[in-house]
Amino acid sequence: DRLFMPGHHYQKDEVIQFADARGDSLKLAQICATMDKAEFIVFCGVHFMAETADMLTRPDQKVILSDLRAGCSMADMADISQTEKGWVKMQEKWGDTILPLTYVNSTAAIKGFVGKNGGACVTSGNAKEMIEWAFTQKERILFLPDQHLGRNTAFDIGIQLNEMCVYDPLTNEFEFEGDWDSVKVILWKGHCSVHEKFNIKHIENLRKQNPEVKIIVHPECTFDVVQASDYAGSTNYIINAIQEAEAGSKWAIGTEMNLVNRIIDENPDKKIVSLNPFMCPCLTMNRIDLPHLLWSLEKLEQGEVVNHITVPEEVSKNAVLSLERMLERS
Repeated sequence: DRLFMPGHHYQKDEVIQFADARGDSLKLAQICATMDKAEFIVFCGVHFMAETADMLTRPDQKVILSDLRAGCSMADMADISQTEKGWVKMQEKWGDTILPLTYVNSTAAIKGFVGKNGGACVTSGNAKEMIEWAFTQKERILFLPDQHLGRNTAFDIGIQLNEMCVYDPLTNEFEFEGDWDSVKVILWKGHCSVHEKFNIKHIENLRKQNPEVKIIVHPECTFDVVQASDYAGSTNYIINAIQEAEAGSKWAIGTEMNLVNRIIDENPDKKIVSLNPFMCPCLTMNRIDLPHLLWSLEKLEQGEVVNHITVPEEVSKNAVLSLERMLERS
């Protein structure tokens, strides 16, 4: 009971086999919030997930990340100074009509900014519900840091592409041609370096080779890929869809390779391939390996806490608000 080890779906098999619970970001956040007896949480995931665990647990509980290099390239595409700078520009253009939403794949500082400004976190599993909620609060939303999840989800609820603009934090400019007053969604120019590797040619080639195949992808993929696929949804959605599919059915999955390989192994009665067979696993997620995991556990056994992840109280206060607004609706 003193030790809890959550593991994200993208972890290597050598690591995930030891996890006390496996899941996506939302599920693991919810579980960590209930681990009252755990003195130590060794998070088998990436930095922003460990930050979330720290914010949702008591101050006396210690969250550990076995390798501090396990970050997230998407989260790194939005820092707090860029966000505050962009927010000023958005307020100048649209006034107090914008509610910020952030994907959980973001830093604690970004979550704190969103919480402070009345917004909430979202996951790929609840993005639709959270965007619908956001539009009951304000006329427009800012969605960061993943433009693709924001675009795909907003389109699903009926918002047209010409009602969305992209904000580029590197230039502090908007990418948009049209009526500015018609803009309903402001997309932060960020992306997942794994899911952006799937493209429309992969789908076209696969359909030519095997017309019977069903293509299922993650909504972090680009808009054209999602539109050309048969199904799109969160990690849990993909796992469940394959598990519930008919024996002998053929599938191509567009998501992280460690997970795809695990789904293939766990569903031997189906014919499953990766949408892009040359994909590599998430490199930052793969930083958590057995040597680092064992080292952090051995240090704990010796009474030493290494790579302790902590979020400053002033940041955590507002970030927790954004997380609680999400958890209340999930």
